[in-house]
Amino acid sequence: MTEPLFRQAYLREARGRVVSLTEDGGIVVDASVFYPAGGGQPGDSGWIDWDGGRLRIATTAKGEGGGIVLVPEAGGDLPPVEAEIRQTLDWDRRLAHMRVHTALHLLSVVIPLPVTGGSIGEGKGRLDFDMPEAPEDRDALEAALNALVARDLSVTEDWITDDGLAANPGLVKTMSVKPPMGSGRVRLVRIGAGADQIDLQPCGGTHVARTGEIGLLRIGKIEKKGARNRRVNLRLEGMAG
Repeated sequence: MTEPLFRQAYLREARGRVVSLTEDGGIVVDASVFYPAGGGQPGDSGWIDWDGGRLRIATTAKGEGGGIVLVPEAGGDLPPVEAEIRQTLDWDRRLAHMRVHTALHLLSVVIPLPVTGGSIGEGKGRLDFDMPEAPEDRDALEAALNALVARDLSVTEDWITDDGLAANPGLVKTMSVKPPMGSGRVRLVRIGAGADQIDLQPCGGTHVARTGEIGLLRIGKIEKKGARNRRVNLRLEGMAG
């Protein structure tokens, strides 16, 4: 099992060791600063260095038995098993994912409807909602979203037992993806604290430490994707999409 160093969301570099190589050229490590794709958030990219080599990591994926697999760009030489490596994130890309991921949690606050899907990109993202009718005032939604950003609320993590989550199904907003259970506990992401808490939901992704780090948000197209399903797109100000 790989140690999930990426949970220290602002850690940009870390040491690690190559545990094994997959048949298709993936690199399984004992500790990973790279987030593996999941929950709508893309896998991290960056670089690894070792004695005698350097390799670009294109993405990161979940492997067997809780392992994390670094997926290199094609064409480079792989490090040997047991090699000590230095991992370096593509930080600008990761930070964009963190800002968008936290923004989507805020979107689920201003649109308090069941979430049927979602996706995170570099500077943009979207949530699908069980929403029979389109919102009447998109500008009001955008203003409410940016008001939450401006409050500069803390974003922290907590944990709940599997039994505790089963007893509190209202914490789960997503209809399409269920929280990973079976290890005994589930990670929760909390926005705000005490009387200022506005959101608490299961999530394994990476987030900014405060909502003020997200910056100005724009709501894009609201698309009809079925009789009851509507897709709400958002982007960070200054980013295409």
